[in-house]
Amino acid sequence: MLTAIGQLATVFIGVPSIIYFAIQLREQTRERRQSAVNALTVQWGELTKALHENPEFTALFLRGVQSFHDLDAVSKLRFSAFQNRFFKNFEGMYYSRQEGILTTDLWNEIERTMSDFLAYDGVRQWWETRKHWHTEAFVRVVDAMIARVEKPTAYSTYDLKQVVLPKDS
Repeated sequence: MLTAIGQLATVFIGVPSIIYFAIQLREQTRERRQSAVNALTVQWGELTKALHENPEFTALFLRGVQSFHDLDAVSKLRFSAFQNRFFKNFEGMYYSRQEGILTTDLWNEIERTMSDFLAYDGVRQWWETRKHWHTEAFVRVVDAMIARVEKPTAYSTYDLKQVVLPKDS
């Protein structure tokens, strides 16, 4: 009889404790996920700041997406440094998705953004020169996106043939 009372007491004390622990764990997971998404958003903002704060680099970027091969050596280095940060950011997001931090909806948004950039010849040309700097798993993801890429549309309303560096205009 004492054993039965002890088991009953364990149920009344243990089950609520397990439920409380599960609620706390779920809340911590939600907070962790939100914190990671916020950090990725800040990183993305810092990265893209170069495009809206520096007209010279913006022109170089638009020329680079058209053709990495046609850039001079200094421009290739600048474009490549930016793209490397860009793709390392994407790679971090990919692994955040693999770890369950990013939801499917958020990853799909990132994939659409990547696909927009990968549609341009210059970005694909750059990727071929630097994909060995990334993990094999991420390379497979990017190569699969390239395989199904369509006509570039991200800058389709811009007259990219008119892009020149501000000092040249």
